[in-house]
Amino acid sequence: MIPLPKTTLFDYPKYWAECYGTAPFLPTSRKEMDELGWDSCDIVLVTGDAYVDHPSFGMAVIGRMLESQGFRVGIIAQPQWHSKDAFMALGKPNLYFGVTAGNMDSMINRYTAERRIRHDDAYTPNNEGGKRPDRAVLVYSQRCKEAFKDVPVVIGGIEASLRRIAHFDYWSEKVRRSILFDAKADILIYGNAERPLVEVSHRIARGEEIKDITDIRGTAFLAKQALPGWHGIDSRSIDKPGKIDPIVSPYQEITPTSCDENKAESDDATDVTKAAQPVQIADYRNKSWADKKKPWLTTYINLPTFEQVKDNKVLYAHASRIFHQEVNPGSAKPLVQKHGDRIIWLNPPAYPLSEEEMDGVFGLPYQRVPHPSYGDAKIPAYDMIKTSINIMRGCFGGCTFCSITEHEGRIIQSRSEESILQEIEDIKEKVPGFTGVISDLGGPTANMYQLNCKSPKAQATCRKPSCVWPTICGHLDTDHTPTINLYRKARKVKGVKKVLIASGVRYDLAVEDPEYVKELATHHVGGYLKIAPEHTEDGPLNKMMKPGMGSYYQFKKMFDEYSRQAGKKQYLIPYFISAHPGTTDMDMVNLALWLKENDFKLDQVQNFYPSPLANATTLYHTEINSLRNVNKNSDSVPVPKGGRQRRLHKAILRYHDPANWPIIREALTKMGLARKLIGSKPGCLVPAESRNESNHQHYKKGGKGKNNSQGYKKGEGVKRSSNNRGKQGLTRFTENQFNDRKSPKIKRKK
Repeated sequence: MIPLPKTTLFDYPKYWAECYGTAPFLPTSRKEMDELGWDSCDIVLVTGDAYVDHPSFGMAVIGRMLESQGFRVGIIAQPQWHSKDAFMALGKPNLYFGVTAGNMDSMINRYTAERRIRHDDAYTPNNEGGKRPDRAVLVYSQRCKEAFKDVPVVIGGIEASLRRIAHFDYWSEKVRRSILFDAKADILIYGNAERPLVEVSHRIARGEEIKDITDIRGTAFLAKQALPGWHGIDSRSIDKPGKIDPIVSPYQEITPTSCDENKAESDDATDVTKAAQPVQIADYRNKSWADKKKPWLTTYINLPTFEQVKDNKVLYAHASRIFHQEVNPGSAKPLVQKHGDRIIWLNPPAYPLSEEEMDGVFGLPYQRVPHPSYGDAKIPAYDMIKTSINIMRGCFGGCTFCSITEHEGRIIQSRSEESILQEIEDIKEKVPGFTGVISDLGGPTANMYQLNCKSPKAQATCRKPSCVWPTICGHLDTDHTPTINLYRKARKVKGVKKVLIASGVRYDLAVEDPEYVKELATHHVGGYLKIAPEHTEDGPLNKMMKPGMGSYYQFKKMFDEYSRQAGKKQYLIPYFISAHPGTTDMDMVNLALWLKENDFKLDQVQNFYPSPLANATTLYHTEINSLRNVNKNSDSVPVPKGGRQRRLHKAILRYHDPANWPIIREALTKMGLARKLIGSKPGCLVPAESRNESNHQHYKKGGKGKNNSQGYKKGEGVKRSSNNRGKQGLTRFTENQFNDRKSPKIKRKK
């Protein structure tokens, strides 16, 4: 099991300013500070979002958490960043500035997957765009330093978290160095920040220099050399050819090098492993265990340098693989990456919060509404979640395109039933216009509440990126009883008419517990339930680390049956990603045929968006399969790159839209599928060009794409196995079928 730290979140002695009490809202102006009787703020938080005092908004959580520790906390929300003036609005903070871009990465917030500027912002009053800069953490941090250069700057949130080491930047199409170098900040806190930030705050308040705070989990900082008392090992010595065991002992990672001293320490570690086998790794209370030499506790991993990963895609893929193996708080080692003449030192992740700590965080005195200064302005992100409840954190799914694992970790941190039911009462009391509908009980996923590893030893040492791929791990608890009980109790709260589930359901887990599917379909679906198969073909699914379609069909069968038993007409709404690494043009055509056969016409389609540090972004950048050991024989990955091919993949998903027919026809012709899939027959994907359409041609042909002269990449189609295909009679295409002139027939739904 993962041990808890000696001092929990609410065990610290309160800072002296506790005597000022709890603020109705954390102040955003000098006037509000005067009304509270404050002469100054101890901590000033700067955020790219509007200030909404709600536990779904990270800055509110951090602000209330620090307030509970006795600190006076002010908030500067969406400041005018072109000068330092707005950053001086609350005066000089006594301890530090805390900087975040907000709930979203500022680049993803401001740009579409096609790198077009967005003109709206759901985290801004009246959905107004342009209220935050590109790379907001960099800009805000630099302005804080301009305002008060001697005040420490602590950066965090999703944007800083995903840029903590050298990373591929999709918007500039290059590898950028750690954000700490460009932001000029003093320390970076990654992941959910409560535990490390509370400790940092108290230690600064006690008079410690921030440059001396180097031992806190979940933090990163710059240094000229490794910390004294530590020794490093080369990352290439622990990523050897061969399969990575699902449960790897951390002691086995220390391998001999050419250095005799390291060899001796490695030999000692081997002896310790043999002697310590009967003792649980997390059992720090056992005196004999505590007295044993544990050299792995003072070992860090040297990643390839920034200069190396910037120019060498193989080393970038290797560094990414090592990074994703070192995310388990129970066994992760510090990571060190050299940038020029300095290093970035990345401490292991913070320990997850206990149930009591989670209850404490979500039980803080949130007003659950936007700051009064916004008046009647609508904040779309707030309107969407104002009656939703976050019941857990983390995700063990490990989907390669998702950044939850890199940010929150894969260990599920759940709240108690009592805490969640109390939040329902708070919503009834505080949310204006509450109609009796709870819009969601969920989190990163809908159905991982209180699911965790059944083996303490496995949980403390496992380095697998996913607990459910390629199959569900035997150590994983898949019993949904806690979730079912929670749903039933939530429905019985007086004044609650309906409890909906809006978070995505992990259907491969749900089918392990049919009672959960029955409960969901009978009581918690408002006509439509969203799930995310993401694709139908093995090629992209394997690179996404998502289950095959067999699980989808199994879940659909259960869902339809339980909906029928409940006397309800309810439908699944599947979500798909286009242009994901590992996807060929043929994969997209087969997906479109599946959509047509099942009468799905997608209105909104998401092209793959390479977010920093995600596994799929490594695949996109390097075109190397970093999901397996990286070596000279590593598999190459087909990657849709270039605007033309990415547009094609998105267009194929919306095969029913006449605006997409010209680009689809051109692609099908070049793929040798024109006779099969263009025309009016039932098996055709798009109709032939009409005379009227040719007279109003809105698609300009020609132009070169990145993959070949016409921008299309012929890829070999992949036949689905019967296990993944289920019982559906789909027609799939492969390269050797191009010259077959018989048109495929698509079964019609009766």
